[in-house]
Amino acid sequence: MKNYKVYTALLCAGLTTAGLLAWKNKPKPVQPSPKRPNIIVILADDMGFSDLGCYGGEINTPNINYLAQNGIRFTNFYNTSRCCPTRASLLTGLYNHQAGIGKMTDAEDEPGYLGHITENAVTLAEVLKSAGYHTAMSGKWHVSNTNGQPDPKEQLAWLDHHKQYPEFSPISQYPTSRGFEKFFGTIWGVVDFFDPFSLVSGTKPIATVPKNYYHTDAINDTAVAYIKGFSKSKQPFFLYVAENAPHWPLMAKPQDIAKYKDTYKGGWDAIREARYQKMIKLGLIDPATTKLSERWNDNLKWENNPDKDYDAQLMAVHAAMIDCMDQGIGRIINTLKQTGQLDNTLIVFLSDNGASAESAPGYGPGFDRPDETRDGRKISYSLKKDNIPGSELVYSSIGQRWANVANTPYRLWKAESYEGGVHTPMIAFWPKGITAKKGSFSKQVGHVMDFMTTFTELAGATYPKTYKGHAIPPTPGASLVPAFEGKAVAGHDELFNEHFQARYARVGDWKLVSTNDHNWHLFNLAEDRSETKDLKDQYPDKVKHLDSLWNLWANTHMVLPKPGRSK
Repeated sequence: MKNYKVYTALLCAGLTTAGLLAWKNKPKPVQPSPKRPNIIVILADDMGFSDLGCYGGEINTPNINYLAQNGIRFTNFYNTSRCCPTRASLLTGLYNHQAGIGKMTDAEDEPGYLGHITENAVTLAEVLKSAGYHTAMSGKWHVSNTNGQPDPKEQLAWLDHHKQYPEFSPISQYPTSRGFEKFFGTIWGVVDFFDPFSLVSGTKPIATVPKNYYHTDAINDTAVAYIKGFSKSKQPFFLYVAENAPHWPLMAKPQDIAKYKDTYKGGWDAIREARYQKMIKLGLIDPATTKLSERWNDNLKWENNPDKDYDAQLMAVHAAMIDCMDQGIGRIINTLKQTGQLDNTLIVFLSDNGASAESAPGYGPGFDRPDETRDGRKISYSLKKDNIPGSELVYSSIGQRWANVANTPYRLWKAESYEGGVHTPMIAFWPKGITAKKGSFSKQVGHVMDFMTTFTELAGATYPKTYKGHAIPPTPGASLVPAFEGKAVAGHDELFNEHFQARYARVGDWKLVSTNDHNWHLFNLAEDRSETKDLKDQYPDKVKHLDSLWNLWANTHMVLPKPGRSK
């Protein structure tokens, strides 16, 4: 009996020990990996910093406002000051010169000025596709060589849809050759919104468009169709929605223009002041450090403006174009809801540069601007303000004074390295992934090249050192994920820019900036975000230091042509 008890005790002890060992060695239940998010980038074209309702504007943008109110708004986010350079930087995670587009899309014999995305860069679509994402793009490409026909008459016939050619740029540079499975949109930059030049599906030119075609609607409705298709797959998707709006020519649907027929009759100063006060109320800016800069060329008061009705109409059409874009974004959001994709979709919205001060009439027809419509009606490029902006028969733009208003409270505009040219609104929305307080602001210093680092991190993708046999430079981008988590991260300590010799170096809160006159000006952005107090005479050593950093960056990032070689 005694032996039995001992045996039983030993057996129980053994079983207990074995059980413990088995429990310790038992494989842990496999936790399903979090589902990778869908990613949508929506890029507006030539939209001002304060145009959106959620960034201080009076334009009706309820859908973009919804993204902001349920996501986060960035207050220190940068582009590269113009359409195609920003697109190149955004798509590749590199400074735009590294990506091959230092100026525009003309082919030049310089590594930084090839006029197309170089083979020594990899696109977001290529990286995410290699990680198992579906990829699609709808809208404006503008990062391939857009060389026209050598004969000016032949070029105009092409622009006017009176002649057809199979390619608008080398097919090897089209979106479908750079990682996108699907593409609908324009290869070139400037378009007639009612009958756009260089419109393709995949690589096939679209010869005709429906009678009631409007390009902004087509871009967004194509994005909707892509989402519906991709929602049937188990794979996540990356969708790049590159809007043409509100880039000139100012063209909008009459019903959208009618909404703003009286909005801008109060003039430049009234709209600027109202936007500035709204920005303060929203908490976007601190009036102690961000003053309302002096209105550009304020020698003409609105009450003395002989063209006030015409000028008010210009801005009304600009607003209508943004309004229509917002309506389309609403359809994208609703489709994500209907397909069950919204909660795990990261949507980022931003602009490629500040509002444009360019004079569309001043350019006249040629290169990417038609002389007449498909059916032979002449297009007006009049500088006399004797036409009615808004239809496809008029090439007009908002001009310098309204561009200054659209970029409230900052100075200057598109193509310049002042804040009015490079400072963009940026919204990130992702219900399942952003844990920062809804509707909050992030001060993280960000740049369009940060999307590569951010998206690869979220997608579990790898940014390659080589791709298709070509060496790929390391991306200088920083992750935005800490901002999504509500963390106070400084972001970039150094940022640089150059475009047609307008340039800046930002180091910490110090910014050295010039227009193409080569004269440096120094500002402390911590105290003067609007760049109103030039400190270059007070801090000559700071100017010298930042100048040396800018030159080091330029020399190591293919920014300027080599001595002895022409641009």
